[in-house]
Amino acid sequence: MRYSLKQLAVFDAVATTGSVSQAAEMLSLTQSATSMSLAQLEKMLGRMLFDRHGKKMSLTHWGIWLRPKAKRLIHDAKQIELGFYDQHLISGEISLGASQTGAEHLVPNIISNIDADFPEIRISLGVKNTTGIIDGVLDYKYDLGIIEGRCDDSRIHQEELCRDHLIIVAAAHHPYARHDKVSLAQLAQARWVLRESGAGTRTIFDSAIYGKIADLDVWREYEHVPVLRTLVTQGQYLSCLPYLDVVKYIERGELVALNVPELNMERTLSFIWRASMEQNPIIDCIKKEGIRMVKSQNVVR
Repeated sequence: MRYSLKQLAVFDAVATTGSVSQAAEMLSLTQSATSMSLAQLEKMLGRMLFDRHGKKMSLTHWGIWLRPKAKRLIHDAKQIELGFYDQHLISGEISLGASQTGAEHLVPNIISNIDADFPEIRISLGVKNTTGIIDGVLDYKYDLGIIEGRCDDSRIHQEELCRDHLIIVAAAHHPYARHDKVSLAQLAQARWVLRESGAGTRTIFDSAIYGKIADLDVWREYEHVPVLRTLVTQGQYLSCLPYLDVVKYIERGELVALNVPELNMERTLSFIWRASMEQNPIIDCIKKEGIRMVKSQNVVR
């Protein structure tokens, strides 16, 4: 083979950062050495792997084709190296991206169990909304994602982790909190604080009310669930939030789950990964551990 693992690592780092200088910093190399390695790889392969836009770099179609294969080779090389240091058979690094509900209520237990059984797996974590996680998986920022709802992109594989549901919540002092049942007309008259567009929670809520409530008074949109939860607790707003994010507050009497018979907002939380990715034992390990953890600990009711 004329190319080296170092050259593939440089290629992958430039693809990740979009910059030769940032890739050099990531790999603890000089910028000139990084540029030389990339130039040598492109010369050996006889193809340009990046389009240059000033200092920014973006993958060509050849680079897109090469990247999953390069990442697999790099991963296998790391496993070989760790194996000779008497490490566990399943070892290496993985980048996990999760939406807020998954990151708060599922990921900590998954990581704890992985640490107990496979301590040589190193997991980095990013938290974004569902759209951000899907984009990150497609852009190689994350090797594995946990999202809310469905992803219909053919470039993504999806496997259900667990089921969850959304509920409409109000403060205990809100007028609707005293009602046994709340109508769609009453919801239309309320003031709302909701997740931002692109969040899985918001997508499911919008789909549930589509064709039922013509004009919703959305007063504020925020990314962070604790902000929405506090606004509802202290004010006269309604919100639609995951059961897991509000159950403790309902049990303490700070929030009330409104009974809206016309709305059914069940959803799934799922693992996603690139369809082009070769079989990866670390990803398989995390998926199996996540599903086992959900079943054994009854995380979602």
